[in-house]
Amino acid sequence: MSLNKDQLKNFRQLLITERAKIANEIKSIAQDASRSPRDASGDLSAYTIHMADMAADTYDRELSTNLVSAEQGVLYQIDDALKRMDEGSFGVCSECQQPITMSRLKAVPYASLCIECQRAKEQKGKR
Repeated sequence: MSLNKDQLKNFRQLLITERAKIANEIKSIAQDASRSPRDASGDLSAYTIHMADMAADTYDRELSTNLVSAEQGVLYQIDDALKRMDEGSFGVCSECQQPITMSRLKAVPYASLCIECQRAKEQKGKR
């Protein structure tokens, strides 16, 4: 199965749109995480921040960092998919060189592995 020009154009637009959406999410998370706990709570008084509030803020910052890290990984995968488009290898499994099914590309347009190779990779990771 080889993708035609219209299909490639549609996937490129989908990837670019998804990339912009994720980049905006990362920017928003980073802006929220950069606010001080006092600013975030709206408390501008001179009172110190309660320890439980500090712990909750620390948890929120860690969660935000993990979210940004995961989103950044998807951005890298999208950039890689766009590069594969330019090289003419988009839609081909990087492991077995077989075509990636259209249903998989529609579900995960930045996929670099066919479903069988992806399963094998995940099974290796569990061991």
